[in-house]
Amino acid sequence: MKKIFIKTIAVFIAIVVLVIVRTNTLAGAEYIPITTANTCLLLKITDKNRPEQTYFGKNIRNIDELKKLDAETFAAYTTAGVNHVFEAALRAIQSDGNTSVELRYLSSSTEKKDNNLIHTVISLKDEHYDLFVNIHYNAYQQEDILEQWVEIKNEQKKSIRLTHFASSDLSFNVSDYYVSHFYGDWANEMNIDEQHLTRGIKIIDSKLGVRANQFTHPCFILSLNEPAAENTGEIIGGTLAWPGNFRFCFEVDNYNKLRILSGANPYASEYTLEKGETLKTPAFLFTYSDKGTGKMTRNFHRWALKYGIKNGDKERSILLNNWEATYFDFDEPKLTRIIDDAARMGFELFLLDDGWFGKKYPRNSDNAGLGDWQTNRDKLPNGIPYLINECKKRNLQFGIWVEPEMVNPKSELYEQHPDWVIAQPFRERTEQRNQLILDLSNPKVQEFVYNTVDRILTENPGIAYVKWDCNRYVFNSGSPYLPAGKQSHLFFDYPKHLLEIMEKVSRKYPDVTFMACSGGGGRIDYGSMKYFDEYWISDNNDPIQRIFTQWGAQYFFPAIGLASHVSVSPNHISGRSTPLKYRFDIAMAAKLGMDMQPSQMTEKEYEFSKNAIQTYKEIRNTILHGDLYRILSPYKHNRTVWMYVDETKDEAIVFNFLIRKEVYPVPPTIVLQGLDPEKQYVLQEINKAPDNWSRFSKYEGKIFSGEYLMTVGLHFAMYDEMESLTIKLKTKN
Repeated sequence: MKKIFIKTIAVFIAIVVLVIVRTNTLAGAEYIPITTANTCLLLKITDKNRPEQTYFGKNIRNIDELKKLDAETFAAYTTAGVNHVFEAALRAIQSDGNTSVELRYLSSSTEKKDNNLIHTVISLKDEHYDLFVNIHYNAYQQEDILEQWVEIKNEQKKSIRLTHFASSDLSFNVSDYYVSHFYGDWANEMNIDEQHLTRGIKIIDSKLGVRANQFTHPCFILSLNEPAAENTGEIIGGTLAWPGNFRFCFEVDNYNKLRILSGANPYASEYTLEKGETLKTPAFLFTYSDKGTGKMTRNFHRWALKYGIKNGDKERSILLNNWEATYFDFDEPKLTRIIDDAARMGFELFLLDDGWFGKKYPRNSDNAGLGDWQTNRDKLPNGIPYLINECKKRNLQFGIWVEPEMVNPKSELYEQHPDWVIAQPFRERTEQRNQLILDLSNPKVQEFVYNTVDRILTENPGIAYVKWDCNRYVFNSGSPYLPAGKQSHLFFDYPKHLLEIMEKVSRKYPDVTFMACSGGGGRIDYGSMKYFDEYWISDNNDPIQRIFTQWGAQYFFPAIGLASHVSVSPNHISGRSTPLKYRFDIAMAAKLGMDMQPSQMTEKEYEFSKNAIQTYKEIRNTILHGDLYRILSPYKHNRTVWMYVDETKDEAIVFNFLIRKEVYPVPPTIVLQGLDPEKQYVLQEINKAPDNWSRFSKYEGKIFSGEYLMTVGLHFAMYDEMESLTIKLKTKN
């Protein structure tokens, strides 16, 4: 009887506390606005204590007007098991086996972190169980970016199991929905596909575990009512900041309402939370635009330069890489000659790629040595410090390649620790590129991976650049470390611990530039990019392919990180022969680098390349930090055009590429964007072909207002196969 009385009192106190919290937090204001300068996500607390989305779109001056009518609402974070029959954001198996979750509102808080960032937390609790959910929102005011993640905490006496744990749950109700996503494979990344959503479910996801973005990328574009356009229409762009498996679920119900669930992929990833444990989901970043995909892109780029990419306010160095010139076949004299050539041509950094390590099993091909990070003294008898010093003599920085998460079976590391790799017992250990993946759920492996990078940088002071590669995805997803009941944690724990390692390395070496490579576009996400200065979008430097790959990548990721290199011709992957100017122009449209070696060039090519590098140094600030405007799409036109405009609108760089030769072309009018209509601009072609002939001569040196260029535009022909033309606009002094 005493126990019943105590329990009754406890329940009564809990109810009183809940009422107080409810009264204090709402106090007549039953709405929670999440706003930026131009966007509003308005949440409403219903009379049943549930948070619901009542509005998402363009901000209005008087938000109170949105509260006047009893507008249609949608659950802000759906749960499975009771009244919801569609896909749910959260599904949990409670400690007693109950498979339902019913969340009730507890409180909310809003904190102004600084003049640009407002952080809001909405606290929820299951109405019966001690399962707590905090929904977090960061609202970046000037960039119009919203960031959302969820923290799920178990305070029950026994463990619970999470089977679904989305980061975001957004709803829409319009007549039509069009979704664009990005797909491809190695050497063919970031192709765009748009589809009309019909009733039912469309899933965009990855189950690769590691290098998770190889086939599709964790970003999408939703267009409301009509297909996506560059400068008009309502657009929602979303991307998940996560290097692991992801899932976007688009579900159009029987009433034509759309719900989008975004987050880590729950596939094979049931997660057990012990008492007191919390699972934090990846951050989902999204933005709203009422001016098409162009504004969406500029929102993300401006946010990335300040928050999303390491050292987004800094310059980037022009590098020469030895990879395509030597592959694994190099020695000290050969590398010294390349370093000397790099300095003479005007490069700022030399990057030593794969093949510099391995003692017992030297890394002379990709089938041995990975995991053994000792310098190969047969190739480099004086070690890495010798190469660093040779670079310093020539006023060059030095960079190095690593792949710390991987191991070759033919290595000392694997001989010592065969239990450190991801593999299922009793199953074949399947290799890709002759390598296996180290199990980052194991703390000893986490320590090894961190120590690998740390030791290389500590023992070789003066390394200024690290290319962090990752060349395969997961087969046989088993962990020798995790217990039987938690094997399904691997897909979530690997990227979680990887980000922890990256953060630790970045914190210790803030002045070292890091490139996220992953065999190309396999690891390009804003979870990783905050620790990386650059990203390698593709191993394929064929300029025709690069036009499409870079066009796709830049919908969400800025040029400042988009490393693009000039390669040899014929191209080593495509076999296609292309003009040197064409190769340079596409590489200069991003962050310029080179794999082609000066020693491979004719005298005329050498002179052109040297001049192009100098030209890039003069314009790279506008390209890397400016606003991107897409003018003509390569998907719709034989010619593609895009441009960058600097912050002051005093300089712009316009890139033109002819993709397919036209015998009788009808030249399009190139209507520029982003300029100041009141300013006067001098037009100049830059990076001219070696013969110095130009189709742009009628405009050369002439002055036009920004208004003219954005209204009347430019009109000139391009005929030749793989012809390119780069224009510089500079305000008249």
